Amino acid sequence: MAIGIFGLLAVSAFSPQALALDDAVLSSSPNRLARQAATAAPTVGADLVAAPRPRRANFLQESASRDARHVADWVVDSGDSRGMPFAIIDKADAKVFAFDADGRLRGAAAALLGLARGDDTVPGIGERKLSSIRPDERTTPAGRFVAALGRNMHGEDVLWVDYESALSLHRVITGNPKDHRAQRLATPTPLDNRISFGCINVPKEFYESVVSKIFAGTNGIVYILPETRSPGKVFASYDAYERARLQAESLR
Repeated sequence: MAIGIFGLLAVSAFSPQALALDDAVLSSSPNRLARQAATAAPTVGADLVAAPRPRRANFLQESASRDARHVADWVVDSGDSRGMPFAIIDKADAKVFAFDADGRLRGAAAALLGLARGDDTVPGIGERKLSSIRPDERTTPAGRFVAALGRNMHGEDVLWVDYESALSLHRVITGNPKDHRAQRLATPTPLDNRISFGCINVPKEFYESVVSKIFAGTNGIVYILPETRSPGKVFASYDAYERARLQAESLR
């Protein structure tokens, strides 16, 4: 509608009445009229090919890796979380980011992850005793998971990421002093954050003030970033900015 109005104005500006008014008020110079016509046309054209602005996740002031931002922006731009809250677990940085349904960061924290490097789940691991799981099988799998709050076998509330494989996100477990899990969470490096059987351990305060609140009464999506493959291969994600650029070029 706006383009149509501007088009009518552009036509009427060169009617005899409009030219007479221009002569009386401004200048009758043909060069001036030519300059006005030359500068008016690109303005309308620019509006027609303006690049679509991609929707972005809002990390506020929180630092995040390139992969974490790539996936979060893709989730928001594509609507992949289907209007539900979501979390991104960056295994390389051993960090969890929790977002509300609009893609605004609600909190971030360090995390403890599976001891073994890898992006796949061992088949049937959710039915095995912990004592039978070898160190090389203790992976935190990459992927997109529909998550929900629930209870584990001890009656403790957890965020079930993948119930069948017994993969959950929960408060840090400190029962074995030799693991030094609380201390590992407190260090500034992710190098000592690989200790669990595969579950994601987070600080108690973060779980209770962020995770348990944004996932209360609703399902959500958890995206666990890969460490042996690219995010694009795991999620079929795209670069939101590149997609917007290509869309703009297609309109020219």
